[in-house]
Amino acid sequence: MPTGLSPTARALRTLEILQARPGTTAAQLAGQLGVTERAARRYVEILREAGIPVEAVRGPYGGYRLGRGTRLPPVVFTEEQALGLVMAVLDGQPAAIDADDLVGAALSKVIRALPESIGRQAAALRAYASAAPDRRAARADPALTSALVAAVADRHRVQVTYRNEGGDEWDAEVDPWAVVVRFGRWYLLCHSHRADAIRTYRIDRIRAVQRLPQSFLPPDDLDPVAALDRNLGVGWKYTTRVVFHAPLEQVAPWIRSPMGTLEADGERCVLTGTTANPRMYAQEWLATVPIDFTVEEGPELRDAVATVAARFGKAVP
Repeated sequence: MPTGLSPTARALRTLEILQARPGTTAAQLAGQLGVTERAARRYVEILREAGIPVEAVRGPYGGYRLGRGTRLPPVVFTEEQALGLVMAVLDGQPAAIDADDLVGAALSKVIRALPESIGRQAAALRAYASAAPDRRAARADPALTSALVAAVADRHRVQVTYRNEGGDEWDAEVDPWAVVVRFGRWYLLCHSHRADAIRTYRIDRIRAVQRLPQSFLPPDDLDPVAALDRNLGVGWKYTTRVVFHAPLEQVAPWIRSPMGTLEADGERCVLTGTTANPRMYAQEWLATVPIDFTVEEGPELRDAVATVAARFGKAVP
């Protein structure tokens, strides 16, 4: 905390600390303000005198917290926070450079709300940065995503209408365990009653969500990210089994979770899983692995790999 600040500035800093960390003790507050505990309590009293309810809770888990219904001042960003926010938005959604884009319009409002000096820099960053769109990017619908997140929080079953990459569409009743962002895409990790198994659905391919009255309890030891990684390559139409002629530690860095499960097999390793798109599996995933391999199972994957090999063979006179 800079020295020489006025009591008003320290009181505002106190408000910011309590807003960010409810339950902050007098000692912790004093440490962050760079003052004595007695002075920290005085800044709390200044907030109360200004009509801001600050509650004091006693006990080992006590501390200061803002009372309910507190009207807080507008969110204030530092220069680094504001620029970092703009960069993160453009990195995640390049289309936000355009003010007519849904997220771009929201970003415009944030920039306009910033103090002039910081807002000017944030606007310049947005105006002069060039963001290359990712052709593999898929944007989930905000309303559908919000409905799924609410169902996860309330532990309510939902019916989803899903359309896969091939255009097949179906309805499924699922227990939504978690919404996970992975590889730049949004996924619903759930238990499908239609398949009686764990499933991962890309939210950008969900066409509708209907809340159902049934409730559910997720697994006690659920690790959403780990469970998603295990299940991204499970449950699809076409079986795959690929043997790599190298040890696991050499191959593992090149394998994505949706490709399946990689296990050691002596001086080799074996990748087993399923896929809905053998052609994509061959030309976008296997073709990028710089290690010799043999496709042992999955006639559809063998055909797809043969097609890629033939195309590359024709490229060499």
